[in-house]
Amino acid sequence: MILLKSGLVVDPASGLEEIRDVLIYNENIIMIKENIIEEDIPKNGSKLRVVDCSGCIVGPGLVDVHVHFREPGFTHKEDIFTGAKAAARGGVTSIILMANTKPVADNEETLKYVIEKGKETDIDIYTCATITKGLGGQEVVDMAGLKAAGAVGFTDDGIPMLNEEVVRRAMDKAVETNSVLSFHEENPDYIINNGINKGAASKYFGVGGSDRMAEITMVERDIRLALETGATVNFQHISTKEAVELIRQAKKQPGGEKIHGEATPHHMLFTEKDTIRLGTNAKMNPPLRTAEDREAIIEGIIDGTLDIIATDHAPHSKEEKDRKITEAPSGIIGLETSLGIAYNTLVRSGKMTNLQVFCRMSQKPAELYNINAGQLAIDRMANIVIFDPEKEFFYNSTKSKSFNSPLKDAKITGDIKMTICRGKIVYEDEESV
Repeated sequence: MILLKSGLVVDPASGLEEIRDVLIYNENIIMIKENIIEEDIPKNGSKLRVVDCSGCIVGPGLVDVHVHFREPGFTHKEDIFTGAKAAARGGVTSIILMANTKPVADNEETLKYVIEKGKETDIDIYTCATITKGLGGQEVVDMAGLKAAGAVGFTDDGIPMLNEEVVRRAMDKAVETNSVLSFHEENPDYIINNGINKGAASKYFGVGGSDRMAEITMVERDIRLALETGATVNFQHISTKEAVELIRQAKKQPGGEKIHGEATPHHMLFTEKDTIRLGTNAKMNPPLRTAEDREAIIEGIIDGTLDIIATDHAPHSKEEKDRKITEAPSGIIGLETSLGIAYNTLVRSGKMTNLQVFCRMSQKPAELYNINAGQLAIDRMANIVIFDPEKEFFYNSTKSKSFNSPLKDAKITGDIKMTICRGKIVYEDEESV
């Protein structure tokens, strides 16, 4: 039994944001009240752990719907166990994995391997399957069969789907099976060097870079197809102001409630100037763009155009990232720092409330994928993050197998005090022990 005392309890589903105590027994929350005293606690012989949460935010565990744990096939970068530890370190209790593994998750065998391995970790791990067989962009997978085998959604993330008719067929199948499709929108016709914005960054590195039209044209096409078919779609890691506006207008159309936009913490914090400053540890697809794009993404998060914040946690080894800018792989890790970035950028700045941020990082992603998470309420699963918004720390170590982060060795304000998943403490900082 765990008693969380005197924390600011934040539940976006009910709108609760008050100083409260929370009592956890087995896997569930059994009591939330202003002051839980000894007489309130069931006498069942269970050992009681009391955690002082004064000055901390007690919220629903984060739900990250865009994560790469690299297993099977690329475990020199990350594996399911190290990824789960990094997630717990960042207050993330529910993870949805991408399908671009080796072999890719386009079959029941690979899917079940990932799901069963995930059950051995301390957090809740779900996975997507691919939209097309072999990530080839031509033949749509058996969505009904893969969904029955445990896939919570479908995505060819990492590879854009260029064939419009295949996208339409996939959307029709997604409607038939009540499935979510997530799209990585980068048209290679507009990209000479990926991961580097065409603009100041490409000029600095003397390369062609990635033009913003790569994203804009594909978002425009797939919004049209989604509205025509009625499919539920999530536009991943949006990077341009134009794409934000396209999604904003699409949400106003009949059927627009099925269109979702995703923002990453790095696109709300950094710009292409940081790619120039940091090199390969600030190289990702789509790339960091301009300050104007960054502000548009923040505005999109504020007004709900971008209703999901997800990390696109993408580990790569030091050897890979030490290559020159045009040869190093794109992608950064982000699980351990996402809440701190979101809090400082959105809440501390006065742009959003705690409730709104936890809505984007927990409630909405859980609702989209219909998983048991995203709420902090009596009789709900005790998936909880305790976040100290004032604690400062140097990000000089990681639970991940890789450390390709633009925040490596940076001083960060706001840290995770404790993470609880299914009623079990799965991470706590040294001062909590």
